[in-house]
Amino acid sequence: MNTIFWAGDSTVQTNDYSTYPQTGIGQVFSLFINKDYRVENHGKNGRSTKSFIDEGRLREIEERIGERDFLFIQFGHNDEKSEDPSRYTEPFSGFVRNLERFIQVARERGAYVVLITPLERRRFDGDGILEPSLHEDYVTAMKQTAEKSGVPLIDLCGMSREALEQAGEQESRKWYMFFPEGAYREHPQESRDNTHLRYEGAVLYGSLIARGLRELGGVYGEMLADF
Repeated sequence: MNTIFWAGDSTVQTNDYSTYPQTGIGQVFSLFINKDYRVENHGKNGRSTKSFIDEGRLREIEERIGERDFLFIQFGHNDEKSEDPSRYTEPFSGFVRNLERFIQVARERGAYVVLITPLERRRFDGDGILEPSLHEDYVTAMKQTAEKSGVPLIDLCGMSREALEQAGEQESRKWYMFFPEGAYREHPQESRDNTHLRYEGAVLYGSLIARGLRELGGVYGEMLADF
């Protein structure tokens, strides 16, 4: 059985009761694959490419990943945190070098790599217009890395922006951890979390990644269930 390893941040991680109803894309991705594949999710809240490596999380994947497995790499949100030297990476230097380390680990183990650009934040202005992305440099750097390294890329940032623009400010609230006052006991005040996902959002964005894999075809499309 082939394994899909996920490396990423809170938008990817598998959540438990303590963070309910937050849901990561890696947590639900088994919905989109056939019975010959399994998901092993190493995504973790708050991690960047730098902190993921520094904490030994990439080493753990390296010890487990094998031939014809897959490594899905989705980072960006926390690499942008310039105020935190334990996580920050400059997009066109440190971020790229770290991505290349992930790619090297997978290739040395005979595994396939997919780079996935960071999920867009749900940021609308007062007129209901989606604001410019904060991920632009990291998306560009990831695309350049994919081209230089000869690995496939799925532009989740672009696809999620398109989905947000089509849905609009009100309708897209249900995808994110955005709650009206009193909706959940855990959220007594109105919560305007426009980064982390609920189940509906994780499934939606997981389906966009699945669509990207189907468009890639070959071994990337073979993993998908019929839907």
